[in-house]
Amino acid sequence: MSLRPPCEVVVRSVLPAFRSLVARSLIEDFNFSQVAAAKKLGTTQASISHYLYSKRGEKMVKQLEDSASVRAIVNEIAEGIAADKISTLDAMLQFCRLCEALRSGDMICDWHKSCLDVPDTCNVCPTSAKKNP
Repeated sequence: MSLRPPCEVVVRSVLPAFRSLVARSLIEDFNFSQVAAAKKLGTTQASISHYLYSKRGEKMVKQLEDSASVRAIVNEIAEGIAADKISTLDAMLQFCRLCEALRSGDMICDWHKSCLDVPDTCNVCPTSAKKNP
């Protein structure tokens, strides 16, 4: 059994996919260049290019896109960045809000169970704790 908490799933898979969605929105919806999007997101142009054209992580991006709450957070961050109404700190806090939203549902719990051999009695995620007291 591996000792990888659900947070590791978020850091390795969810946050890059979420950042990819924000970058895509900045470029497609607000006409940012890759360089400008990278600067606003605190990453490199190469990372932005990878987000836009790589097939790696595509399944996670699709799963996030299918969530209305995730799309709302992506739109809020991209619009705020584009209008210069959101600071880097505010954007970071929105990323934390995403994690909270995902942990309050079953998404992270399901991803965690799909990545590892997690026992049915696991109650790390808030929703699973309610199911398995």
